[in-house]
Amino acid sequence: MIEVGSRTKNQPAPPWAVFEALVDPHRDPSRPWLTLLDDEIAPVVVEEEHPRLVVWTSLWQRRPDARVRFDVLPAGPKGGTDLRWTLLVEEPAPDAALVGHLRKRLNQLINAELRYSFGQ
Repeated sequence: MIEVGSRTKNQPAPPWAVFEALVDPHRDPSRPWLTLLDDEIAPVVVEEEHPRLVVWTSLWQRRPDARVRFDVLPAGPKGGTDLRWTLLVEEPAPDAALVGHLRKRLNQLINAELRYSFGQ
């Protein structure tokens, strides 16, 4: 698989909480964050190493081969979690427009919706 996108951003919650939210996005109905669009499907966790790694299947019907890897790291003195998402696909890589859409969507879900669900 090849990497077509990645981003690291701090999340306000501790690593264990971020890990749990990624492994079971719907576990806390009072904090919904994984709202899918019409062309998206719910991911399945295909790999996990508590509390530092989660890998999802694809969110997109157009690219069922895609995987999303999450590296969950303690943020040190600033607190919270440094969460890195990495988008992986099989070759051939999608065109630039589709890559842009997939990266933007992951960034929205992880660095906006998930982050906001933790109160920030």
